[in-house]
Amino acid sequence: MSTSRMFLDPERPGVEDLSDFPRQAPRKGHGGTGAGAITPDGCAVEVYTRLPAGDEPDVIASAVPAGATLLELGCGAGRVTHPLLERGFAVTAVDESPRMLEHVRGARTVCSPIETLELDERFDAVLLPSFLVHASDVRVRDALLRACRRHVADDGCVLVQREGEDWHTRVPRERRAGDGLARIAAADPTDDPRVSAVRCEYVFPDGTWTQTFLSRRLDRTEFEEALAGAGLAVDTYLTGDRTWVRALPVR
Repeated sequence: MSTSRMFLDPERPGVEDLSDFPRQAPRKGHGGTGAGAITPDGCAVEVYTRLPAGDEPDVIASAVPAGATLLELGCGAGRVTHPLLERGFAVTAVDESPRMLEHVRGARTVCSPIETLELDERFDAVLLPSFLVHASDVRVRDALLRACRRHVADDGCVLVQREGEDWHTRVPRERRAGDGLARIAAADPTDDPRVSAVRCEYVFPDGTWTQTFLSRRLDRTEFEEALAGAGLAVDTYLTGDRTWVRALPVR
């Protein structure tokens, strides 16, 4: 495993000492404000420790066998990881932010960019949640999908979470997030007509955080073509709004 750093147990001494990790610079077009650590893509770690899991664990559990081995890419602070562990899944949780991984408990964790992840094993299911498939750079998107393909078992599946098809136009919108409010405040045009600069606001009783990131629109045809380019094919859309997809490796 040449490009990843693995923590076998986040609670062992030494793992909490992150002084040997270089400071992570923000990505172009991404940023965040508010108290605490901010990841390169603009996520506030504190916010992700507060956000509820929602229905994601239920969707995932309905799409994979009981007790399956799961590779969760972009796990963040364990918002979905922990409910999956409670359901009896064996989770390997990957994130590029060591500050996020400090909060993951009970799973094997790997600190690595997803695009360059190389583990010497395959999993019953690989998860690409958090709308990562909408990376603004198509080269990054394709690398994310190839990482999914090379880590899924031949008889396994890849679960991808994608944006709703009107999400770049239905703004502003908001939803409850635990004791706070998550708001998509804007989706502004950029030089690329397929990419929006999305601004999120998270308002809690004790503080406010923001995140700005770039998101590429993908209609159903473009999405399925991107999957095919990585050696994956749609098996089924798992939700009525087609935001969760189960894809199978093409043999």
